[in-house]
Amino acid sequence: MEELFPDKEEKRSHMNLVETVKAAGVVGAGGAGFPTHVKLNTKVEYFIVNAVECEPLIETDKYLCRTWAERIVRTVPVIGDSLGASRRVIALKAGYEREIAALQEAVRASGSDVEIFPLRYFYPAGDEQTLIQQVTGRSVPERGLPSDVGCVVDNVGTVLNIADALEGRPVTGKYLSVVGEVRQTVLLHVPLGIPVLECVEAAGPLISDFALILGGPMMGRQLTDRRAMEQAVVTKTTGNIMVLPRDHYLFKKAALPLETIKRQTRSSCIQCRMCTDLCPRYQIGHQMRPNLVMRNLWREQAVKDNEEYLKLFGDAANCCSCGVCELFACPMGLSPRRVNDYIKGELRNRRIQAPKNPEARKRAFADERKTPTNRLVARLDLTRYYGKHPQECRDLCPDQVFIPFSQHIGKPAVAVKKAGDAVRRGELLAAAAEGLSANIHSSVDGVVEEVTAKGARIRCKAEKATANGVRIRGGKE
Repeated sequence: MEELFPDKEEKRSHMNLVETVKAAGVVGAGGAGFPTHVKLNTKVEYFIVNAVECEPLIETDKYLCRTWAERIVRTVPVIGDSLGASRRVIALKAGYEREIAALQEAVRASGSDVEIFPLRYFYPAGDEQTLIQQVTGRSVPERGLPSDVGCVVDNVGTVLNIADALEGRPVTGKYLSVVGEVRQTVLLHVPLGIPVLECVEAAGPLISDFALILGGPMMGRQLTDRRAMEQAVVTKTTGNIMVLPRDHYLFKKAALPLETIKRQTRSSCIQCRMCTDLCPRYQIGHQMRPNLVMRNLWREQAVKDNEEYLKLFGDAANCCSCGVCELFACPMGLSPRRVNDYIKGELRNRRIQAPKNPEARKRAFADERKTPTNRLVARLDLTRYYGKHPQECRDLCPDQVFIPFSQHIGKPAVAVKKAGDAVRRGELLAAAAEGLSANIHSSVDGVVEEVTAKGARIRCKAEKATANGVRIRGGKE
C-alpha cells in the first residue's frame, strides 16, 4: 500500500473510502456480489462505471442513470481519485438516449472530467471483460482481473451504494425490474430480504403456472420449483425478476440431463465453428475453442493421461458461461456451455491447471461478430416482452423479511443479533467474517424472530419509512 500511495494524505483518503465502503456492506450490485472494498483497494488508470445492462429485458440501470445522474457523476470522481484513476468512464448503450442526455447534463453542470462511452447493442456488452476491451482496447488475461490491465469496473448501482456509504447509510435496499408475463413491467425499490413472490405480485402475473428467472435470460438463476420460489428473497445482487410460462424454451433447455447433452454432442455436432467464432472470450483473444471441446467429447471418458486431457479440453477453463454458444450460435441446438461447465468440473477433479496467456489480444474480426441483442431476443422467444419500458418506480413494504448472511462472494457474515432483538433499518445484523466477506445490515425496522446459519427473519413494524416518506401497511404512499 505504501508503494501504491506514497503520499500519506492520499493513502489516508484512500483507506477512509475503503473502510467506509466495507462498513456499509457494499458488494457488486450487478450480479457477482464481489465485496467492493476489496476491489477498491488498488491503484489503476481506468475507473469504469458499468451501466450497460448486459442481458436483454433488464431495466434497472437505465432508471438509475436518468434518475440519479447528478449523484452518479458527483460520486465517480471521488472513487476515481481514491483509485488514482486518470480516466473515469460511464459506459452505457448508445440507444439509451434519455439516460445519456441526463448524464451529459450532469457532467456539464459539474464541470467534471467524467467521460460517457456509448456502446452498440450486442450481447454481452456489459460483461466486465468485454466492456474493458471496448472502452480501453485492452484484453484482460485469461482468468485474470481487471486490475491486471489497469482497470476497476463497478456497476452503476454499486456506485450509488458507495454514494450512500459516504453519507453514512449502509446497503439496505435494492432497485429491480419485474418483466415478462406480467400485466405491467415495473420497477421496484424494496428492502433486502423481501420475498421474490411479493415483487411478482406487484407486477400482476398474467398466468398462474409460471416459473422465474432471477437476473437475465442468458445467465440468470432459474426457479421452477414452487417451494424454491416461495423461499427466494431479494438480495444485494438481485436486479431483475423474469416471469415466464413454465413450459418456456429456456426452462426446457436447462432441464436437459447431462447424459442427453453428451449424446446429442457426439451425434450432431457439425464442427461449423459458430460457437467459437461468436464466443466473447475467443473474440478478446483468449484460448477458447468450444468447437474442439465438442468434437472430442465422445472420447472424454477414455482419456486417462492428464496432459492429453489438458490438450483436448483445457480451453473449457476459460469459458465465462455467457450462453452465446448454446442459446444463439449453435445451428444444431447443442449445449457447449453445459459441456464446458462439466469439463471445468473434471479439470478440478483431476487437479489440472490450464495455463494462462498473459498477452491476450482482440481478434481482428471481433467487432463484426458480435451477437445482436434483438436477434438474440427473437431466438430466445422473448420478443413479445421486449421494449416494454417502465417509467416510474414503486416502493414495496413487506410484513417480514428474511435477510441471508451470504449475499456476496466469500464467507457468510456472522450474526451479531439474536431472536427477540429489536433492530432499526441500517443496524448491523451480521458482521463480515475473516477474509473475503461483507457486512449485512437490517433492511427494516422490526424485531428479529429467528436467526439461523443462513440468515435472520425480521418481523417488520407496522409503520415503516420508505424512500418517498412514510407508508402505513395497507394504505397508499
